Amino acid sequence: MGRFGPHPGMEKQRIDPPGTKKYAPYSPGVMVGNTIWLSGQIDVDSGDTIEIQTQGALNKIDALLGEAGASKHDVVFAQVLLKSMDFYAPMNEVYGAWVDSIDVKPARAAFAVDALPAGALVEIVVQAIRS
Repeated sequence: MGRFGPHPGMEKQRIDPPGTKKYAPYSPGVMVGNTIWLSGQIDVDSGDTIEIQTQGALNKIDALLGEAGASKHDVVFAQVLLKSMDFYAPMNEVYGAWVDSIDVKPARAAFAVDALPAGALVEIVVQAIRS
């Protein structure tokens, strides 16, 4: 193919482990080459506190990254959406423990939004480059 056509090994691959709960028509994750984009992860089924939902979202991220042959150590950027900035400190405690063992912590943005899917308190989006 031409200059903008597919390149060997650079096809889009869907990351979608069995049993992944989705709230809209999207892929839980997409990988092209060694670059991984994960859709925002929420966990309203585990409980209704910011700490439990943050840990649940991070657990889902770990599982999706593992499915792609990567880990949290490969994450280069995280975006945290919060129902309220009042949740920032307790979310940060859980998130901080998750990234504690990572030498170069991911770049990150965190901000409040009006509403999240399924009444979630937090949604976390990450991009990673598989090493």
